Amino acid sequence: MWTRPGKLTVTFLAAAAAGGWLSSVGCGGVDNASTDSEEAAQTAKKPKFPVDAPCTLCVADGDCASGVCAQFQGDTFCAAKCTSSSNCKADETCSSATSTHGKAEKVCVPSTDVCGTSPTPPSGGTGPVGDFGSITGHVDQGGGSLSRLQFAVVGDTRPPTINDTRGYPSATIRQIYTDITAMNVPFVVTSGDYIFSTGNGTQATPQFDLYIAARNLYPGPVFPALGNHECDGNVTSNCGAGAKTGVTANYTAFLSKMLAPIGQTNPYYSIDVNAQDASWTAKFVFVAANAWSPAQDAWLRKVLAKPTTYTFIVRHEPSQAATAPGVKPSEQIMAQYPYTLAIVGHTHTYGKTGPRQVTIGNGGAPLVSGSNFGFGLVNQRPDKAIEVDVIDLASGKADTAFRFALNPDGSPAP
Repeated sequence: MWTRPGKLTVTFLAAAAAGGWLSSVGCGGVDNASTDSEEAAQTAKKPKFPVDAPCTLCVADGDCASGVCAQFQGDTFCAAKCTSSSNCKADETCSSATSTHGKAEKVCVPSTDVCGTSPTPPSGGTGPVGDFGSITGHVDQGGGSLSRLQFAVVGDTRPPTINDTRGYPSATIRQIYTDITAMNVPFVVTSGDYIFSTGNGTQATPQFDLYIAARNLYPGPVFPALGNHECDGNVTSNCGAGAKTGVTANYTAFLSKMLAPIGQTNPYYSIDVNAQDASWTAKFVFVAANAWSPAQDAWLRKVLAKPTTYTFIVRHEPSQAATAPGVKPSEQIMAQYPYTLAIVGHTHTYGKTGPRQVTIGNGGAPLVSGSNFGFGLVNQRPDKAIEVDVIDLASGKADTAFRFALNPDGSPAP
């Protein structure tokens, strides 16, 4: 069992600023004039799409022929402004949405969830996390061994507005990692989207620095997955040498800031965590759907072919976000091998979004309506099933309406 620490306060923020790490990326570290011009130059080069094309993906307003780039149904899409549903098509509703510039807008949104799967946040009772006993052992950047498997999941921590480093959700991320520390969780996996910066702009590094400063409140290892915002922001983007999007500033910063400290050079990798008494083995497979390549395809087949008791696949986009270059091919490979659970983010809420898929994307990015900030917690039970919880950040308790359990082969457990 654990005792939840007190909430972080503005006093902490002031102290952090006085300590100097905030000032390096605060007012002095953000050149809004330059980033605005960079964004305008980038979007001016992009093709214009008709605003009535359904589910047209965008990163900024300049990607759209008219209307705005707004956040709904789990991603950002071009949408026409409206004052009432009479301004919209028959299959659309005039709804409130947040633009990628952080403004509340009334836009025409498809009446059904045709653009993607947005899980409905569970509601109901909250309660304590299951107490399955203390844990001994150690995990570092190279993996490790434990007496019982336990880890946390943090997803989608980017700011709401492109290039808005001042608006980075540092306080939320700090509280998440403070609570994970209080629970003595051995290690953390993260599902991508740590930044919201123009692909070749200047704000990736300062935003990563803010994330790392918050993450460093937790003493254990953190293993990150690549998100679409670590490429150029578009779900369809594909980064890396020779890939269509190429090597962007965002991608370079992700490799140097997030992967180099844990000894990884590729955006895809795996980590082994095994039982101290050799009674079980586990591998964590990090798929980079926005840096897909033939080399990653061959690697994924090889690593999934390695037999382990548990296999956890961490990828930013869920199976439903099939326009990401690596989603369909990785799903086809996954179908050929046993695995326990796919852990994804991308949609800023949480939910069980497939028989063996959980979405946890409520780590600080703008939330889907009805969601709360929080993080996931996975515990191995005495019967070797894994139990999945989401911890609500406001209450510090698990959402018992969400809780589910799977056997090592991914089948439902009682």
